[in-house]
Amino acid sequence: MKIAYDAKRFFHNTSGLGNYSRDLVRIVSKYFPENEYILFNKNQSDRGKDILENPSVHFAETSKGSMSRQFKMGKDAQKQNADVFHGLSGELPLKWDKKPIKKIVTIHDLIFVRYPQYYSFFDRKIHLWKFKKAANTADKIIAISEQTKRDIIQFLKVPESKIEVIYQGCHKAFKEQQSEEFIQQTKEKFNLPERFILNVGTIEDRKNLLNIVKGISGTDIPLIVVGKKTKYFQKIAAFIQKNKMEKQVHFLEGVSMDELAVIYKSADIFVYPSFFEGFGIPVIEALFSKTVTITSNTSCLPEAGGPDSVYIDPKNHLDIQSKIKFLWENESERKRRAEKSFEFVQKFNDEPIANELMMLYRKIIS
Repeated sequence: MKIAYDAKRFFHNTSGLGNYSRDLVRIVSKYFPENEYILFNKNQSDRGKDILENPSVHFAETSKGSMSRQFKMGKDAQKQNADVFHGLSGELPLKWDKKPIKKIVTIHDLIFVRYPQYYSFFDRKIHLWKFKKAANTADKIIAISEQTKRDIIQFLKVPESKIEVIYQGCHKAFKEQQSEEFIQQTKEKFNLPERFILNVGTIEDRKNLLNIVKGISGTDIPLIVVGKKTKYFQKIAAFIQKNKMEKQVHFLEGVSMDELAVIYKSADIFVYPSFFEGFGIPVIEALFSKTVTITSNTSCLPEAGGPDSVYIDPKNHLDIQSKIKFLWENESERKRRAEKSFEFVQKFNDEPIANELMMLYRKIIS
């Protein structure tokens, strides 16, 4: 079987959609090396080059011209006799030849419909048009959570029978054991406190970091934050300054995946009070790291967090505060929940996800 991918995000996105794309190609090529996997894009980058070392994975340059991703990539895949074309980020090419090819699109979330205030009018209109078009063109849609499946049915008016829920996993660094030497180097490099709580993710309104900072105000609990800053960061910086918390809240930059894995494993608690997610990979990363997690009781986060994470109302910083204090002061409870959550998170391991993807590819062409 020949499977073609729109690899724009694979080569050019550092986080969310890029990680999803690279992980998906990595795991299907690892467990099903008998197939051919073709990555279509205008150019390559260093991202994912280890995956391209796999003999079953190839790069293919899209035909030249502006809008080639929209108008030429699909036809390019047909010329290569691909059996399946998989759009990994909510989009599919607009033009196709008559040659048979099955089309799959992964839709991660419809946050721009649920929370329009976080997006410009233009972005909302473009996203909605692209997603609707892809959903109609696709033979099958992959939703990355039950929450996203419900949203696709509600907002894109797609029949349930067309949608498959296939969860995503996380980077292999979180499942590996880093060496003692590397752990020590990472702790020294980032000057990590002996004990701390952790938050990972873009520092933006929807991720709700301010309510964590409010939650630890007046305590001596250190907070480490790893994530790209947006304008929202100014709100947090102002609160930190006003409440003299500069020594309590630390922002890290330039963190590699292996270093991030060490930071997760070193944290006492991972706190992720996002208002809404399509899936919430940081929660999975924490559970694989055996770090107890506090997250929101909204959207898909209970799907990712499982029965032994601790759930909060993301709008209520006092609820966040009480749950942090409870776990901070109870080592046995932290350990118990972390161990149980580690058992739960195995369902997001590479092999079961690769099997589900391959079953879908086979079903669609049979």
